Amino acid sequence: MITDADWSELLYTRATDPGAVRRAYAERVRRDRLLSKRGTLFLVAADHPARGALGVRDRPTAMAHRRTLLDRLLVALADPDVDGVLATPDVIEELLLVNGLHHKVVIGSMNRGGLAGARWEIDDRFTAYDAQSIVDSGLDGGKMLLRLVDSDASTAPTLEACAKAVSQLARRGRMAMIEPLPYHRDAAGNLVQDPDPAALTRAVTVASGLGATSAYTWLKLPVPAEAAVLDATTLPVLVLGGPPSDRVADDVAGWAGALRHPVVRGLVVGRTLLYPPDDDVAGAVEAAGKILWATASGAPS
Repeated sequence: MITDADWSELLYTRATDPGAVRRAYAERVRRDRLLSKRGTLFLVAADHPARGALGVRDRPTAMAHRRTLLDRLLVALADPDVDGVLATPDVIEELLLVNGLHHKVVIGSMNRGGLAGARWEIDDRFTAYDAQSIVDSGLDGGKMLLRLVDSDASTAPTLEACAKAVSQLARRGRMAMIEPLPYHRDAAGNLVQDPDPAALTRAVTVASGLGATSAYTWLKLPVPAEAAVLDATTLPVLVLGGPPSDRVADDVAGWAGALRHPVVRGLVVGRTLLYPPDDDVAGAVEAAGKILWATASGAPS
């Protein structure tokens, strides 16, 4: 947890020593592998605020309070089952400045320009890390969001930008994590995620083919309604947590089936674990770690 002294020091450093960020990147002790010894990967996600997605259940600005967010992230990262974090530069740099990322996998979020609720939301510009800055910062990979809306031409530039990012990351030997999600617009023009397994299967195949090589590509996917969706790829998959419900136990149990599939390597979960209904972050993270241990396929036998 962040003490008052730690918080004061962080704020003072932010105001007086911007070079501390560069030094913190350089001094981070990197882990020598992506996967844990059991062949899985468990990341905590905190890139929502940069896209303006701040709400959790009935709390519309839950993720806006930065000290609380950092405190919850540090609690999660302290769990030995948590391998690392997925976040934008601001969050990663603050965790670095409080020494929270040594021996952890760190994935930089790349495109956050499709602001939640914006008219241009599908044209998801790359506004955070790029491939070179991920390498220069000593990060382990980059993540990109790819929402597919056939009726919206703004999907095309995002597709192209993601393909370029995949190629650029691969040339530098870094993981490219793509989150492909099928969407459509309802009668009111609002974006709605398509629950049809066939639509998600199609999204998987589209994302798998992006870039000059798929050698470094991973997929970040919601739990599919049908396990056959996961049969559409040989790429390693991480299951995302999805919108949190009122019971962490129900959310965690819902991930179990997907975690048993051999292409699934682990979890990338944010709000469900960082903002559980009872605010017991450590307990929520522990429950997720247990279900991963119990169900993930891991390394070949």
